[in-house]
Amino acid sequence: MRTVSPDPVPTDVREASERSRRLSLRYFNLFRLLLAGLFVVAGREFGLGNEAPLVFNVISIGYLAAVLALGFPDAQRRFGVDRVIALQAIIDILALSVIMWASGGYRSGMPVLMMVILAGAGLVAEGRMVLFFASIATLAVLVENAWRLAVGGHSVDFLQVGIFCTGFFGIALVARLLALRAQNNASLAAERGALLAKQQAVNERIIRDMQDGVIVASQDGRALQANPQAAVLLGLCEAGPAMIEGRRLTDIDAAFDEVLLRCDADEGRLLRIGPAGRLLRCRAVCGEPGSAAAGDTLIYLTDFEDIQRQLQQIKLAALGRLTASMAHEIRNPLSAVTQAAELLADEKRAAMQSRLVRIINDNALRIEHMIRDVLALGRREQALPEALPLAAFVAGVIDERVFRHPEEHNIVDVDIDPTLTFAIDRAHLHQILDNLLANACRHCSGKPGAVQLQALPQAGGRIVLHVRDDGPGLDEATRRHLFEPFFTTHPKGTGLGLYIARELAEANDATLELAAAGPGANFMLSGRQRP
Repeated sequence: MRTVSPDPVPTDVREASERSRRLSLRYFNLFRLLLAGLFVVAGREFGLGNEAPLVFNVISIGYLAAVLALGFPDAQRRFGVDRVIALQAIIDILALSVIMWASGGYRSGMPVLMMVILAGAGLVAEGRMVLFFASIATLAVLVENAWRLAVGGHSVDFLQVGIFCTGFFGIALVARLLALRAQNNASLAAERGALLAKQQAVNERIIRDMQDGVIVASQDGRALQANPQAAVLLGLCEAGPAMIEGRRLTDIDAAFDEVLLRCDADEGRLLRIGPAGRLLRCRAVCGEPGSAAAGDTLIYLTDFEDIQRQLQQIKLAALGRLTASMAHEIRNPLSAVTQAAELLADEKRAAMQSRLVRIINDNALRIEHMIRDVLALGRREQALPEALPLAAFVAGVIDERVFRHPEEHNIVDVDIDPTLTFAIDRAHLHQILDNLLANACRHCSGKPGAVQLQALPQAGGRIVLHVRDDGPGLDEATRRHLFEPFFTTHPKGTGLGLYIARELAEANDATLELAAAGPGANFMLSGRQRP
């Protein structure tokens, strides 16, 4: 069976932990140096070495020499850090034990210094060595007091000595646990720092290579950061982002003031901005309150000219498909017209002539409708939106239809607030409504109120006009192809009505879509109330 070994600790994490350990060892060596120097310079003034002054002087000087010898980095490189730490701890304990013997026993305060040494060793030592150091300190104190009792005849308080020895192990264990916790925290911090650095590098690469320009602006409108694409779109590509960062955006172009005022708007503004005067879609997003980015504004710059070029290419491709489809669609009525004209030349009966003339007229009218619809596509870019009073405009469209089709009288029921307006080109809205009403009246039951028109205001100054009918509705297959050109379920339809209606709606920054499946059909025309 194949086993999976755990992931090794990253090199940078190990290096960070080792640096933290070496720093602790450096401060610990500084404490040893101060302690040894204090013994040599002022040990006698503190009452140390009273029972054996010569021994005290020798051991103090030797302890200072050992601290100096083992404290240099050269010793760590030669013997290794772990060996140097172990050797230092043993020398510390033995030196303090001898000083304790020469200074009158445990009452000299040396056991307290041993506890400090054990605490420091627990922070820098590895594994269970700190327990070994505590054992040596315990053994040294017990041997010194036992020797004092046996040879010198001095009284010894073994209870206090036992408390010191227990304290050695307690402090050693606590210091080791704290050291392990500190190392784990340092390793975790280093690991997360490495992950954060990688993530930051990925984010910087994404922002640097993205096609949109990105600018981070402060609350006073000064650019804090910018990616290279922002400099390209603004016409500052020679200087790069450095030309933008640190400057007020209004100094680059006064139009940025308008962009910053529309922060968090759902739709960006189309502006010719920057020294290059390129048409850009500018969208500003405010930083979330309470976050680190609170007060800052993120500005996205999209090259709308490039989008227009892509749309033009798509439109040309669609126009090619549309032309091919038109040639196929026009061929059928033309064949009927040609055949009827040939028969009409040979036909002598008046009734048959009338029928053939009607066939010619119907197919010619079908061709005329198809050409008119295609010409409407060419006029899409000529939209002149205005705030139309929706209720009055809809009433006018219905009156025109009733005049042409009297059978539609009382079929349409209107529920529109007279104060509502719709920002759209007048001719375009007329053509869209006429098409939607024609479809609704064709498929409804014909009862009074079978077709309903209702306008509902929405958030953000938008409005939705519903055109519903009580007909049989549309199956899923028909719904998928409903807005495709030349798709129709009507025998005499061109299949361009709904396709052109949607195109005209989009030309006016509006949308036309079919609501979810339900009784009948429900077309929704959504747009703004003001241009």
